[in-house]
Amino acid sequence: MEKQSEQCPKCGCKEIGKGKQAGHALVLPNNKFFTLGSPIFHYICTQCGYVLESYVDKPSRFKE
Repeated sequence: MEKQSEQCPKCGCKEIGKGKQAGHALVLPNNKFFTLGSPIFHYICTQCGYVLESYVDKPSRFKE
């Protein structure tokens, strides 16, 4: 669950955790109606809280 190869650019910590944004925090395609979105995942520094990287779980839902 940790991103081992990264280091926080803010504080230098090497302990990076992975989190999933909860609730109604889905990313929805901008130009599609009646379609499902995708949850957002983040890699976060466990010391200072800096978000190193974010990505959606299902990127194929955003194809034109």
